[in-house]
Amino acid sequence: MSASSSEPITLLRDCEAVQIPSGVPAKLTKGARVVITQSLGGAFTVMPESGGLLRIANADADALGLQPSAPDAPASSASSPTGPLDEKLVWEQLKSCFDPEIPVNIVDLGLVYDLKIQPLPQGGNRVDVKMTLTAPGCGMGVHIAADAKSRILTLPGVKEAEVAVVWDPPWNQSMISADGKAKLGMA
Repeated sequence: MSASSSEPITLLRDCEAVQIPSGVPAKLTKGARVVITQSLGGAFTVMPESGGLLRIANADADALGLQPSAPDAPASSASSPTGPLDEKLVWEQLKSCFDPEIPVNIVDLGLVYDLKIQPLPQGGNRVDVKMTLTAPGCGMGVHIAADAKSRILTLPGVKEAEVAVVWDPPWNQSMISADGKAKLGMA
């Protein structure tokens, strides 16, 4: 599912959520009514009748009456568990991560500043990513970075991954890719 819906959905069970943009954990109760405002990258941004925005994880899709999406598989098998890791695969995985308030992936938003792949002595690879957020006060950084890390760790040959949130240089709209600007109607 990648589109929003203006029709309210009644939650079928209690589920955990995260308040946007604070990142504070929250709980939605069975019977609560929400509207899905965004469902990209396997997570759902919802607006409850009480207002505000919350992020619901893919694992809790059934609370919304939906099927959890399958984990994103690497788009290519160009790397093996023992050989060199194709950097393009890492970038593709990062493009499956979305800011819960903006319908553009973190790469096209210009949030990913650096990506390094290092072979490990025991085999496999370590991937280090430096990324930022659109605003320093956003509490979603921990959640977005954890999402990116978990997706990177699904790639064949990746044994370790670290995603650090950095603030230098400060993000600005000029960092958004042409594709991102087109999706946001800025082109």
